[in-house]
Amino acid sequence: MRPATRLLALLVALFGADGAGASEIALSARDLGGVVTGDRGPEAGVWVIAETTDLPTRFAKIVVTDELGRFVIPDLPHASYQVWVRGYGLVDSPKVGSEPGRRLSLKAVTAPSEKAAAAYYPGVYWYSMLQIPNAGEFPGTGEKGNGIAETMKDQHYWIDTLKNGCQSCHALGSRGIREIPEAFRKSGSSFAAWARRTQAGQAMEYMARVLGRFGAEKALKLFADWTDRIAAGELPFARPERPKGVERNVVVSVWDWSSPTYYLHDAISTDKRHPTVNANGLIWGSTEESTDLIPTLDPVKNVAATVRHPYRDPHTPSAVDLPHAESAYWGTQAIWDGHTSIHNLMMDEAGRVWFTARIRPAANPDFCKAASGFASAQVAPLAESARQLSMYDPAAKQWHLIDTCFTTHHLYFGHDADQTLWTSAGSPVSGVVGWLNTRLYLQTHDEAKAQGWTPLVVDANGNGQRDEYVQAGQPLDPEKDMRVMAAFYGVMPSPVDDSIWGQSMDAGFSGVGQPGYLVRLTPGSDPARTALAEIYQPPAGAFGPRGLDVDLNGVAWTALSSGHLASFDRRRCTGPLNGPGTAEGKQCPEGWTLYRFPGPQFKGVSNSGSADHAYYVWVDRYDTLGLGANVPIATTNGGEALLALVDGSLVSLRVPYPRVFFTKNVDGRIDDPKAGWKGRGLWTTSGTRANFHGEGGKGAYPKVYKFQMRPDPLAH
Repeated sequence: MRPATRLLALLVALFGADGAGASEIALSARDLGGVVTGDRGPEAGVWVIAETTDLPTRFAKIVVTDELGRFVIPDLPHASYQVWVRGYGLVDSPKVGSEPGRRLSLKAVTAPSEKAAAAYYPGVYWYSMLQIPNAGEFPGTGEKGNGIAETMKDQHYWIDTLKNGCQSCHALGSRGIREIPEAFRKSGSSFAAWARRTQAGQAMEYMARVLGRFGAEKALKLFADWTDRIAAGELPFARPERPKGVERNVVVSVWDWSSPTYYLHDAISTDKRHPTVNANGLIWGSTEESTDLIPTLDPVKNVAATVRHPYRDPHTPSAVDLPHAESAYWGTQAIWDGHTSIHNLMMDEAGRVWFTARIRPAANPDFCKAASGFASAQVAPLAESARQLSMYDPAAKQWHLIDTCFTTHHLYFGHDADQTLWTSAGSPVSGVVGWLNTRLYLQTHDEAKAQGWTPLVVDANGNGQRDEYVQAGQPLDPEKDMRVMAAFYGVMPSPVDDSIWGQSMDAGFSGVGQPGYLVRLTPGSDPARTALAEIYQPPAGAFGPRGLDVDLNGVAWTALSSGHLASFDRRRCTGPLNGPGTAEGKQCPEGWTLYRFPGPQFKGVSNSGSADHAYYVWVDRYDTLGLGANVPIATTNGGEALLALVDGSLVSLRVPYPRVFFTKNVDGRIDDPKAGWKGRGLWTTSGTRANFHGEGGKGAYPKVYKFQMRPDPLAH
């Protein structure tokens, strides 16, 4: 008899095949606990879900069983719950009604077929079945050649576009994507159905641009082939593993908020620099194009509410006016009505909430132009800004709308006396980095004097200062510096010095032919005129940086569309970091370390990476989760998990319910530093543009998620 079989026989002897060991589990009056057993005895590493609609908003809590199939769902609000089991190799067990304080013996249900089991796999296992054009088909030769756009110079541009152009907004592996809705099947062929579905809804203009980057006909054929194979019965070629080790210690709480027609981009709970700010307070969300109603959640009272974000100019564009065609879910209804396009939000040390938000039409005021005499405008005049800034003071219930010449996307506070708010522009080619001196703004409310921006200039002549520079794309001049026509997507002030780190998207697929970079910006005494940038490309075999954070050692972290979590440690560089040899950003490959995401890789693509994709990365500097300080966490929306790097190994914290977990940010808060694991946790929200593609369909609400790590699966 094998060791595993002997162990299973021993467990059945001790606890009984019917889970009688539930009586051995210690519970409080606020806990649910018990044992899960299947056909062969205790079921280890499966999820137990308790959900209620008795509270002001729908609430669920999810835990993982230990090696004996035991579980404890701790600290449940008083309510009646439906409890069931979900896990790999299973289908959902019948739901059992219960209340806190009860012990349960739950029966797991073995999946009757491989197809039934695969319905519960994370999306990456399904979308890794997509065929990627062979490396030999690149560069593309256009419509009259192989159908791949001529701007696609090599295979990595295709993969980067798939992940950062498609998967970053929609969960490609979800049932709502991998199966074609009946409304689209009526179009005729699968090719026609995909052409139709990529014109549906208010995102059709963006989807058309992305298809054009691939070469629309080629991309539609490959998407159609993928869904045809699935409809014919083809299943994922790889299978996920059940949670193991410390992964079984996670507790996930889930609340509904906002509305089924809206979608969320980010959520915030505290100040990253001071994670005890706003203890037990409201969670705030950003709703991008979908609505001006900012959702809030009171996690103590379980109450979801909204606050309306104002805008300054009545002519501010609305998402209602976006071109759209009939949706398979919503017909001709324009479900998004947002003017403010709230992309990202941050909280300061006083609990004020700052947003990147649109407050007016795009045309900039006069102070943004060179004739104004404003220093930044003289260096880099700006004609338009797609999104600006705002701030809400919850204590005073007061809004501040802040016009900026530069476009904003993400934002983070610096560590300086001016509490400088550094922003990213999002677009890979906008060419400037902007900031707001919040101390000056709060004192004077003078939005013009409090802001500034600078182009990204590399010290190409190597003299240690910023001089006259050649424009991007021009030949190097040994006497001059060089401008990089890039901009930050991710942004993060360093906690160890005055540098500002940014991450620029790979712009190769857009025809610019420029790779993605990590960027280190040193502002200097007069940033508009003195700021210098260093640029760093990922090493050979890796590509597509997205998202950025910097740990307490000054190490920069990013996620790569090649399927890696990556760190860059500038202290390890052995060669010069300025001069003509650094103008391409290929210096210091020794500064990079790559960690492959788990899960399958696309067939025919290098196995050094993974098909999985992370939208962003966040460093838990102060152990707000419980896996240790300075732990980087990637939001892998293909793997439907938070992926934490602990002591060199990746820990996957997957959310199995509702399918599909898809998030774009993480935020950690300490509510009570003396309460152990119960006093801390990570907060995030669902980030897909189409919640209706996942479990629950049109009735699915956006979610708030709280992650906590207890010392073992039975802690309560």
